[in-house]
Amino acid sequence: MEKERAGIQSVEVGFALLQGLARARVPLMLKEVAACADMSAAKAHRYLVSFQRLGLVVQDSRTSRYDLGPAALQLGLAALTRLDPVRLARERMPALLEALQHTAALAVWGNHGPTIVHWEESTQSVTANLRLGDVMPLLSSATGRCFAAYLPSEATQKMLAEEMQRARQMGRRDLPLTAPDVQAMLAEVRTRGTARVVDTLLPGIAAFCTPVFDSSGHIVMGITTLGSLATFDPDYDGAIATQLRATARQLSADLGWA
Repeated sequence: MEKERAGIQSVEVGFALLQGLARARVPLMLKEVAACADMSAAKAHRYLVSFQRLGLVVQDSRTSRYDLGPAALQLGLAALTRLDPVRLARERMPALLEALQHTAALAVWGNHGPTIVHWEESTQSVTANLRLGDVMPLLSSATGRCFAAYLPSEATQKMLAEEMQRARQMGRRDLPLTAPDVQAMLAEVRTRGTARVVDTLLPGIAAFCTPVFDSSGHIVMGITTLGSLATFDPDYDGAIATQLRATARQLSADLGWA
């Protein structure tokens, strides 16, 4: 039993070569592949010969460079077809909630906009009046701003125009009211990698939303956290935003994004 738990060390060592090729994104010379796994070129060559026989690695006969092979592609595609972003994110919610100590939610893009599909309250619960299936506004919510920043403009243009018109009619000076103002706001979201609202959607409440990407670089989900300004750190570089970005980056990586 102990031997089974220990695993096969040579497999783990050899896998470092495959990881190096995956991270490089371009074919590598033998010495470069070996350096990725911190091993000698002779040792790396023996692993690469076996990987070639399995189709995990190919070698260009002209340049002698190594790259991932068709078997590696088949494994990757098979893994991607089995991925469920919401399920993976829900599995991470308890740990995220413990780290944040604030309410967290998951949202996806639905027929009518960013839609809440999972919601977990912390011990420091807030009166949010949000329910599963609620559609979040693009201008006044962190979730909406996040999706508006990363979705193609044709998907959000009409909705943004309607919300700007309503905001102008209501005299909402705390929201961007012109197209240039909206674009500046969305550019800031992309620059910081996180959307934030403070006292806009709900009085006395701040919120962050960070995007999760798939292997093609498309946003598939937003992870949102919110809390009372009395206890919630709204700083982009604060502990809450930093933890949220780290969780979203790891989830994106698990979905194949690099």
